[in-house]
Amino acid sequence: MEHIQARMLPAGTRWRRWNRKGWSAFASLRRSVTIGVLAVGMSILLLATQGASAQTSDTTAVLKTLRIREVGVTGSQTAPTRNAQSHTPLFDRKAQAAAPVQTLESALRLTPSVDIRERGGRGAQADIYIRGGSFDQTMILLNGIDFTDARTGHQSHSLPVDLDCISSVELIDGVPGVGAYAGAVNIRTAPLRPTYVRFEGSGGQYGYGNLSGAVTSGRFSVLGAASYRRSDGYRHNTDFTNWNAFVRATCDGGRAGFFDFQAGWQDRAFGSNGFYAAYNPDQWEHTGTALTSLRWTKRAGRFSLGAAVSYRWNRDRYDWTRGTALNRHRTDNAGAKLWADCDWRWGTTTVGGDWAFNHLYSTNLGELLPKPHGDYTRAKARHTGNVWLRHARSWRQFDVALSGGVSLTPYGTSALWSLSAGYVPTEGLRIEAGAWQSMRLPTFTDLYYSSPAQINNLDLTPERAVTYRLGASYLKRCWNLSGQLYYRLGRDIIDWVWYEDSDENPAAWRGKWHSEQSSRLNTFGAELSGGYAVSEGFLRRVTLSYGYITNDRRSDLIARSAMDFMRHKAALSVGVHFLRRMSLTLTGSVYDRNGSYTAYPVTGNSTITEVRDYKPYFLLDGRLAWEKGWCRLYVDAANLTDTRYCDLGGIPLPGIWCTGGVVLTFGR
Repeated sequence: MEHIQARMLPAGTRWRRWNRKGWSAFASLRRSVTIGVLAVGMSILLLATQGASAQTSDTTAVLKTLRIREVGVTGSQTAPTRNAQSHTPLFDRKAQAAAPVQTLESALRLTPSVDIRERGGRGAQADIYIRGGSFDQTMILLNGIDFTDARTGHQSHSLPVDLDCISSVELIDGVPGVGAYAGAVNIRTAPLRPTYVRFEGSGGQYGYGNLSGAVTSGRFSVLGAASYRRSDGYRHNTDFTNWNAFVRATCDGGRAGFFDFQAGWQDRAFGSNGFYAAYNPDQWEHTGTALTSLRWTKRAGRFSLGAAVSYRWNRDRYDWTRGTALNRHRTDNAGAKLWADCDWRWGTTTVGGDWAFNHLYSTNLGELLPKPHGDYTRAKARHTGNVWLRHARSWRQFDVALSGGVSLTPYGTSALWSLSAGYVPTEGLRIEAGAWQSMRLPTFTDLYYSSPAQINNLDLTPERAVTYRLGASYLKRCWNLSGQLYYRLGRDIIDWVWYEDSDENPAAWRGKWHSEQSSRLNTFGAELSGGYAVSEGFLRRVTLSYGYITNDRRSDLIARSAMDFMRHKAALSVGVHFLRRMSLTLTGSVYDRNGSYTAYPVTGNSTITEVRDYKPYFLLDGRLAWEKGWCRLYVDAANLTDTRYCDLGGIPLPGIWCTGGVVLTFGR
């Protein structure tokens, strides 16, 4: 194995074979080893063990990439996000390269931890729900940087990153303090190869174009990508266009430290038939997002220093009738983070803090401006922060981490804490447990949104939760298995509650949704997943997963999101190779959602309604591909059984949808 130098070893010492055993070269030397170059893939191996290193949460950058025989490894600088209990893998580019997925939403749909609720096809508009939490209760990270939108969670995961640039996605548990009430989703980007150019194009019932590439030279690496997606829609007013552009550059500056820069831009326009009012088929939305961040880390002996700054700009135009603007919003989200680590005899101690500034211009959210700002008549701003102290220590078979600190918000100060422990009784088996406190602030939409059918509430306060988690994972050769149990005690839960037009309800609320805060919501969940994967033979990969959720919310309360959760979810994926260059991957999934929705049998008539329960449904997707060298051809078929189903409010989603495409990749 080239480019590995060891202190206190004879000059020219080399390892030519990588051994995954705990008692192999690195462990047996009992000396300080400096790894100068690592290559693409270690993040994937770490994900497979479900967070064997549970002391750091967010990755930042690939230091350098190159081929090492047939083994890929990724080296990355790390930076703490307060504290993290565990990492649950949601997507792995290498493992799921042959899967019939083209968007992040379709890739996450099969995981038991995530409930993807789409309003339109191919990710035109979708929300991420984590373990029974709502889209507003999920923190969204891109390469460890928090880009959660303060106006509404609808916009948080609208990031300008295409699936081919995403190396992995993971769910981070145990981020205490402001933001990650139900958990944090971290999206990692990395080049496919050290230096390459890639083009992908597809057609059929769906148009898609993508161009991406990367170049690595010495200690400097740049990944760039751009794409255009469009569709005429699968029914009236469901057409969409989506432009993405993204660049990430990393530089190892030696004594100056390690620098990681990223920037992106996205423009989306989509017909919103029934998206926000099921009886109105003529709604339309246009959104734009620009984001950037810079991170710096430096190691000095036993100390490690780090800092990061970020900014996200988001605009949104909503038309009740397409072509006539009704609501306009512009959100500015800025953030900064500073931390320091110290490695000493009794472990690693970290002290740090982060700050966020959220500002909103709007036509109907916030406080009335004395003078309009362009199209906007209202505005609102707020500051939040966290300071924390963390300590982690590892023994041969045990590790423990704990943290404490304070969250500073417009609602006052709140203590935050978390603790976790892990045990490895035998090779490949890990058992872990943890508990943490989390919270999230009301969004600007929760506080200020009003319409003929909705009444806002300025008296809302932060939601709070304490979560307990127990998990185990096993990895041996080509087999893997993991299971998790969690219990979340939620307090001061925010939701939109429906009031019937009856004398027992306040007159102003009758026949409307009101933003309210209930006393509690306790959620229990269980997840089980396992699989088999090899690199040769006919049967290459089999994965099976199951997730279960329940909560104790009052059944007589008509709430918009708290009672609509994925009660049962099971998925099976099988991948085979044949005729040397051909592959076939099939994924089957069963969904059973709890809750009901108000249906409007007569489109355009809001007075004729009926309440319907969500029905279980089955989806079958497939991809047939041929690959040789730099060329890959594929045919995708989504919803092969032409199932009629909905994820949200009775909005029908596409039936069978077939596409074909070509991928050309040149480089090394």
